[in-house]
Amino acid sequence: MQSSALLLTAHPRSDSLTSALADHFCKHAENVQFEYADLYKENFDPRLPVEDEPDWDNSRKVYSDVVQQEMARVERNMATVMVFPIWWWSMPAMMKGWVDRVMNNGWAYGDRTYPHEHFWMIGLAGNDQASFQKRGYDVAVDTQLRVGIMDYCGVAHPRLEILYGSMEGDDVLTGIFDQVGTLGQEFANLITK
Repeated sequence: MQSSALLLTAHPRSDSLTSALADHFCKHAENVQFEYADLYKENFDPRLPVEDEPDWDNSRKVYSDVVQQEMARVERNMATVMVFPIWWWSMPAMMKGWVDRVMNNGWAYGDRTYPHEHFWMIGLAGNDQASFQKRGYDVAVDTQLRVGIMDYCGVAHPRLEILYGSMEGDDVLTGIFDQVGTLGQEFANLITK
């Protein structure tokens, strides 16, 4: 059986560095079949409508058709990878809206946990690591994304990678592409065992 993973991206431009890095990750994750979800290209609606609001008294609530389709997309794969730019020390609103709507009570947390043991988030930061560490932004991003989303949803093997310095020039970008290639190989080794 071929290993498969859902890869989500969120950037308004399809020719963005985010998209190029997502493609590079997939290229280096040999023997993994990716289902690619470009949330902007798919015009995913990140707003949380009433029908997708968590019902704390009903962990078996049936969510909207859109959310059920996204849940099915997750469930037909073995792992999840998100690749996104870090904006305001978090993921873009489009991707956060996906988390808000899809990773919902009774399916990703509550009396069930997120269906994948391996869930990776790869965030692309414009500034260097020292500028993130200076004010604790690196800790804030980790707390918000790894602890607040993946750990909260019971992911056994969560991983958050922040790739720093994407606006620092070509030498740094070359290193970022090298990092992403290595991450793709590591990911493939994990889920194709």
